[in-house]
Amino acid sequence: MVAPLKESMLDESKSEQVVADVHAVIDAEVGDKSGASGLALKGGYAAVKKVGPSIVPDAIEGLLPEFVEKLEPYWQEFAASGGASFADYLVANQEAVSDSLLGVTDSRIEGTDRAAVKKVYSSLRGSAKKHVAEALPRVGALVQKYAG
Repeated sequence: MVAPLKESMLDESKSEQVVADVHAVIDAEVGDKSGASGLALKGGYAAVKKVGPSIVPDAIEGLLPEFVEKLEPYWQEFAASGGASFADYLVANQEAVSDSLLGVTDSRIEGTDRAAVKKVYSSLRGSAKKHVAEALPRVGALVQKYAG
């Protein structure tokens, strides 16, 4: 069995860099979006960032342990399979992985008292699974960078 993701992804000595790298993945994914849904996503992301300049890094820091927990079984299955690319593994399992990751944000958004954030999330949730699935190659590469 390989080491749990939390040992590599949540190590305090790496936390600042992990958060920065996750933030970069989010920025890149949002930046790559096009069309009407991309415009809506970019607008929503900009609106959330206007709530406070640290809202995205703070959210990453707060949500990262839960995301790592949700990714753990996939990481263990990937490691046991002997595959070369965790990104490819996540893409091959995108339905289940996307649902797992969105479960984290869905439950968090239910408990937020920030009406603006809740409103933006609600307006974008319908297309969220597609966007999460599209981000899995970058997510997988990021995880493998720290855990592989």
